[in-house]
Amino acid sequence: MLALVGGDEFHSGNEQQDELLRDAAAGRPAYVVATATRDAPEMAVRTARRWFESLGLAVEELRLRTPGEARGSAAVEQARGAGLIYLCGGDPGRVVQVLRGSPAWDAIRDAWRGGCALAGSSAGAMALCRWTLVRRSFPGHTQRRPLDALGMVPGCALLPHYDTFGERWIPSAQEELGPDTLLIGVDERSAAVWSDGSWRALGPGAVTLVRGDERRRFASGQAIDGLPDPAPE
Repeated sequence: MLALVGGDEFHSGNEQQDELLRDAAAGRPAYVVATATRDAPEMAVRTARRWFESLGLAVEELRLRTPGEARGSAAVEQARGAGLIYLCGGDPGRVVQVLRGSPAWDAIRDAWRGGCALAGSSAGAMALCRWTLVRRSFPGHTQRRPLDALGMVPGCALLPHYDTFGERWIPSAQEELGPDTLLIGVDERSAAVWSDGSWRALGPGAVTLVRGDERRRFASGQAIDGLPDPAPE
């Protein structure tokens, strides 16, 4: 299973996708990765623990806060035995900076290929696509530029918090990547979930595929047609 969550993770409203992730862990260790939460990783881990405990799953931190930790053998061994790894939100550039090309990311990717469930929310979900979108300049929250990301989902970039502010990123993303590049808009507390060989939308919001001037919206429970199969680099 692979889940791309639109943000506001570890709060009420995320039950639909997170219960599936809980079940997919199948009794194996479950981890949260707080790489993106540059300023408050401990708080993110505590929030994740409380949330998943309410769903009947014990979650610990897979500590990948720095490039050095991403090169360490301890994280690699933990990732290899995981049943669920969840990359939380925060700074999308930080996720790529720490994880891309690291032994820990190689282990996470290989664990997913071997049956570990993998999820990301907001910055974490952005990093799982071909490109992640970071600020083009400061200030300028809506102006975005692409960086090479972790490449789990090819040929696309993700617009998190699509129902609150992510839609405003479309013009700059299309300017940078080209109008025909696929953009995935995911509403908060909602997800595009890959399971059993297909994508579907889950949660209280929707998933919107954006290409050029076309917008295709998929409500909860609908199969998502047009989103590439995962093909990890």
